[in-house]
Amino acid sequence: MRLPPILSERLRLPVIASPLFIISNPELVIAQCKAGIVGSFPALNARPQEELARWLQRITDALAAHDRAHPDRPAAPFAVNQIVHRTNDRLQQDLEVCARFKVPIVITSLGARPEVNEAVHAYGGIVLHDVIDNAFARKAIEKGADGLIAVAAGAGGHAGTQSPFALVQEIRQWFDGPLVLSGAIASGRSVLAARAMGADLAYMGSAFIATEEANAAAAYKKMIVDSTARDVVHTNLFTGVHGNYLRPSIVAAGLDPDQLAAGDPGAMNLGTGRIKPKAWKDVWGCGQGIGAIDRVLPAAALIDRLAAEYDAALGEGLGRRRTAA
Repeated sequence: MRLPPILSERLRLPVIASPLFIISNPELVIAQCKAGIVGSFPALNARPQEELARWLQRITDALAAHDRAHPDRPAAPFAVNQIVHRTNDRLQQDLEVCARFKVPIVITSLGARPEVNEAVHAYGGIVLHDVIDNAFARKAIEKGADGLIAVAAGAGGHAGTQSPFALVQEIRQWFDGPLVLSGAIASGRSVLAARAMGADLAYMGSAFIATEEANAAAAYKKMIVDSTARDVVHTNLFTGVHGNYLRPSIVAAGLDPDQLAAGDPGAMNLGTGRIKPKAWKDVWGCGQGIGAIDRVLPAAALIDRLAAEYDAALGEGLGRRRTAA
């Protein structure tokens, strides 16, 4: 299936920057889009709810100005993440604001709801739904999502446990639509690998925490730079949903990362109005790909590095094919 134009045109790299709770802000999204990848943010980052319209106005104005000044390299589109779980009492209001601004891509999480997909389709947008296994993927498409984000093992935040090879393979056996892969992707080589295994785009988040525009504490950014995959802990203690978190931040919060109790899935704490500060401000989420991050950079500089790595890996692959032939 051919990708919809919104996901195939204007992109310098086949990458969607994942929406980072608290961290993604208009500055980061604008920088990502100007540099040629899809930028995104969770609607719930705009607080209070009235702030969402101001964020969208700011993003759309900045990208339109960029396009006027650079008609030869227009900005990539942007996306807004909507938590569709029953605890999100802002969902309907946020959807109405997104419809007013005709947000081109909506990323839905924690539940597939046909009425949400229909609301986005009504103004011409597309919906990508994130899933952690093949069963959830089927349900999402049956309920009207246009594409899938396969959240594999090693992803930051709320992560799955399946190998990306297994997850993409199972989904591609029946689904030929837009497929995005998430899980420890932090280099241009990893982006190319995601495409080689059958995904259309890579989904990258943790690398952007360590950027100048990100709304993250300096200590958080430094911890990303200083850490590797062995410093990432998988637990559901903090929100009721399994996710990956930085071990040093758990220690700093006074907990033993090797002796964490199980969380309560029935008491989800997902930043939907019932937030507990310690779950997100003191314990920091992160994926396993951070070993590739060695410094804090402007988002555009990080994307330049990713593009150079991607092109080099692509060239090496073509060279190997010619040698083998």
